[in-house]
Amino acid sequence: MQKNFKPHPNSFKNTFCVFNEVLPDQIEGLKKQFESKAGSSYYYTEAGMYRVSNHWGRLANSKWRLLALEPETDSKTKIGFAAWEEFYTDNAEEKLYYIEADFDKNLANYQHKNNPAYDGKAILRTSFETTKRLKQIRNLQQLTSWAKHFDYDDIDDLRKQIINELIFTEKTLEQIKREV
Repeated sequence: MQKNFKPHPNSFKNTFCVFNEVLPDQIEGLKKQFESKAGSSYYYTEAGMYRVSNHWGRLANSKWRLLALEPETDSKTKIGFAAWEEFYTDNAEEKLYYIEADFDKNLANYQHKNNPAYDGKAILRTSFETTKRLKQIRNLQQLTSWAKHFDYDDIDDLRKQIINELIFTEKTLEQIKREV
């Protein structure tokens, strides 16, 4: 029988968290303790929270992302788990976020500075600044029209050079493009 563990209702307000997708057997036998108006279900344990939902990202006053299993499951409704210590404070004023790029998968995302994987090299930015940079990076990753103004041998190398400058420096995209 599951011990009824319940966190304080305000403990999730203004938080950032990356949930890891898990399979349905992880919540078998657990009691659903909360269901949101949007239909997400929550299961609390002493180790952390399971969330069953068909929507992830910005949620009211929090930023919760799901790191999907590979290969990705077919269901639109996903089950995510996050340990309690993986919920980090979020606000608009502090420089809390950094960007990481996966050049093999052609992806970029933001992470919280309290993430144990943060090595201190990527520049920390506010959520607004991070969103702006991330949009620029994703445009560089997905489009090619920007490259017509450059003399290059390999567009992937050019992309990587510019994206790394966006992640690891305070230079604007315009400054970077002038210097390349």
